Amino acid sequence: MNDPFRRFVEIWSRVPGIGTRLAERLGLFLLGQSREYVNHLAQAILRLRDETHICEVCGNFSAGSRCAICEDVNRDRSILCVVETALDIAYIEATGKYHGLYHVLGGVISPLHGMTPSKLRIEELVKRVASGEVKEIFFATSPTTEGDATVMYIREKLASYPLRFTTLARGVPVGAILPQTGTQTLSEAIVSREELKRQ
Repeated sequence: MNDPFRRFVEIWSRVPGIGTRLAERLGLFLLGQSREYVNHLAQAILRLRDETHICEVCGNFSAGSRCAICEDVNRDRSILCVVETALDIAYIEATGKYHGLYHVLGGVISPLHGMTPSKLRIEELVKRVASGEVKEIFFATSPTTEGDATVMYIREKLASYPLRFTTLARGVPVGAILPQTGTQTLSEAIVSREELKRQ
């Protein structure tokens, strides 16, 4: 494809949530900006890719080997919020209602999509619990069939530990994913999180 505008649109339309129309608008916007601005944008994208790391403790995005949340001595280390992706952490942090630590699974168990327990960061979670500091596991996975199955699997893996298991209050609609949940709804679901009964 020799046309640089069409090439730009084709590449950017692959980004989730953008599509062809928005990619065209982005292209037109950039054509109206200075070369300096476009260069800064290009450098920011490259730096994002090259300088973003995965936290060795929780799996969050980080500028170094550990993320700012894991390094924060003021966080409650007795509670771990288990999420599917690092993006979910941003949504929960935006509520200002949670002050513990996180653990990113990297997805949910979904055999149909090739996501088996071994492909998730479940063993890393078990090791963190085995340290003895964690008292509560707060599941903030999406309330889907796969999310619920993942919660059940992890609870079985951690059954021998004296833990309190909680989950988002079901004010979060069944089948929703965290990025689709409003901040107010998510705040209330965190504050009113429900204790999971022992199996």
